[in-house]
Amino acid sequence: MKINRRKTRTVQIGDVAIGGGHPIAVQSMCNTDTCDVEKTVQQIQELTEAGCDIIRVAVPNEEAADALKAIKARIAIPLVADIHFDYRLALKAIANGVDKLRINPGNIGGRKKVHEVVCAAKDRGIPIRIGVNGGSLEKDLLEKYGGPTAEGMVESAEKHMAYLLDDDFPDIVVSLKSSDPLMTIDAYTMFSKKYDFPVHLGVTEAGILKSAAIKSAVAMGHLILNGIGDTLRVSVTGDPVTEVETAQAILQSCGCLDQKARPVTVVSCPTCGRTQIDLIGIAEEMNRRLKHVRKPIKVAVMGCVVNGPGEGREADIGVAGGNGKGVLFKKGQIFKTVPEDQIVDAMMQEIEKM
Repeated sequence: MKINRRKTRTVQIGDVAIGGGHPIAVQSMCNTDTCDVEKTVQQIQELTEAGCDIIRVAVPNEEAADALKAIKARIAIPLVADIHFDYRLALKAIANGVDKLRINPGNIGGRKKVHEVVCAAKDRGIPIRIGVNGGSLEKDLLEKYGGPTAEGMVESAEKHMAYLLDDDFPDIVVSLKSSDPLMTIDAYTMFSKKYDFPVHLGVTEAGILKSAAIKSAVAMGHLILNGIGDTLRVSVTGDPVTEVETAQAILQSCGCLDQKARPVTVVSCPTCGRTQIDLIGIAEEMNRRLKHVRKPIKVAVMGCVVNGPGEGREADIGVAGGNGKGVLFKKGQIFKTVPEDQIVDAMMQEIEKM
């Protein structure tokens, strides 16, 4: 399936370009106290290793804004400051070297103060993301539309975009997130028909990992396959590393994960009464060991020798379980048999050679 991505303008975030046909970037957000530089940097390094392209941190106070300079100096990916209510924090974040701001122009102090932030961002070449959330729409829009709606979200974005466009500021990214995947789809689709600004995809308040993965896959998968999306974040109540892993899985399933970031693809059968090895344990261990391996290969973990090699013939390498043993195969052709307790090690040795 060929995806015809919508034509958007390019926006530069540090050394990562989004929009304009560039690869869809994976974002995440730290859940550490930004004032704790050591913990924040450590988490960003873990996220970078997992494949995160852009990282956002909360800036709720002056101490957090002051910490941005030290954080920025020790990380290898673009840094985004998330700011609400106080325009002075945005100005300090810009001065301390962040690569992008995420603000809501309507809540940081009025037109004059927004103008100061926009001028500072323009001087430093820093883009601004306007983040609209369905759960926090302005009161007048809630009254106009009878509650949160996709139409209300787009109108909110338009109102906030006007602040920036009036100051001749074009480096705008927009997000329109709802906790409802279908409303999210409608909002992004509606917006993308009218504007060429790049969009940051997300389903907000998506919950713990299972819920977040399902909701995000539904919304983002639909949008990406229809050509919409320039960056994305899977919002998870939990370890942000799982946000990156889930986002990469969504992009890979849509066939548009950047080749350099692509992890090994692992496929495994659902098990049945023919299974005579600990297939679940072996599949889990293979996934764990291959989590950060970047090779353009497919690995199959199959439950029985009856169908395994045939069903996994498209895999570069695979194993089919037998009675206490594993039959290893490449492209459907058997080449080795090993005891069950040696399956994972034997597979990893072969993969390292590839």
